[in-house]
Amino acid sequence: MSAVRTLQLDVRNEPLRLVTPFRISGHVFHESPVTVVTLSDGVARGRGEAAGVYYLNDHPATMRETIEQHRAVIEGGIDREQARRLLPPGGARNALDCALWELEAQRTGTPVWKLAGLDAPRPLITTFTLGADDPAVMARGAVRYDHARAIKIKLTGEVDLDGARVRAVRAARPDVWIGVDANQGYVPDTLQRLIPVLVECGVSLLEQPCARGREADLDGIDCPIPIAADESVQGLDEVAALVGRFDVVNIKLDKCGGLTEGLLMATRARELGLQVMVGNMIGTSWAMAPGFVLGQHCDIVDLDGAQFLTHDREPGVIYADGHVRSPDAVWGGAA
Repeated sequence: MSAVRTLQLDVRNEPLRLVTPFRISGHVFHESPVTVVTLSDGVARGRGEAAGVYYLNDHPATMRETIEQHRAVIEGGIDREQARRLLPPGGARNALDCALWELEAQRTGTPVWKLAGLDAPRPLITTFTLGADDPAVMARGAVRYDHARAIKIKLTGEVDLDGARVRAVRAARPDVWIGVDANQGYVPDTLQRLIPVLVECGVSLLEQPCARGREADLDGIDCPIPIAADESVQGLDEVAALVGRFDVVNIKLDKCGGLTEGLLMATRARELGLQVMVGNMIGTSWAMAPGFVLGQHCDIVDLDGAQFLTHDREPGVIYADGHVRSPDAVWGGAA
């Protein structure tokens, strides 16, 4: 920002209710609490929302405490680069960083997408996610996503059941792009049994098959499907290590600590010949909108998190015809 001015910080936690429980490998979500940061200088205002990274014990309760510990510094006036040095990657920095982006947009009369060097943003094809369930239930869910052009299937590491899930969804929706997300649920033996089913069903992406810290399990695996790193890449400093094992970097603002770091990661991934994906934790449109800005740089977009909530922000991002669109009024506008 061109000038740093004294700020008023508001930080609060909000419980977000899910329409139904959401199951992935090793975890079932019944709600999605988030931390919301609001920064104001008396004229301009910026907002940021983050859910944190549950598998790193990065939860809203601790995120709020982290931000409160730095209240004096933040309210004394801080910019995005200072925030990036002040806080580690994770949800607390994401909420603060996104609030700073919107604050700058209002102070300068320039929407965030333009501050980020983008042309006017275009609607993006987004995946719509099916939580792991009985194959017949997932098939019905795929049919209900009648507007979807891309579907992501959550797996659990139960190889025979996961294969049945993929086959059921493909039979129900032969027309869509399909990706699968294993959420670290596989080991080499079971992964080698799963891959032929994915090929048979025309799956286009295999996300995080093996556990973080066990990336070497992918060595020697013959997989013709692009493999995306999710849990295996948290921030900019981990991108280079993916080369040779992964094809795609899944950037989530809650992991890396905000849009500032996410944009740097996208640039570095491109330099290394990797594809770029933007993902999300479950959250409202205030969390989807910064991801939408990053999504303008991405090959694959997964920004359906607001769809799982009983209530979203007003106004909210717009889902239509398999696309997501975030008008300036949702977040990041100039006024």
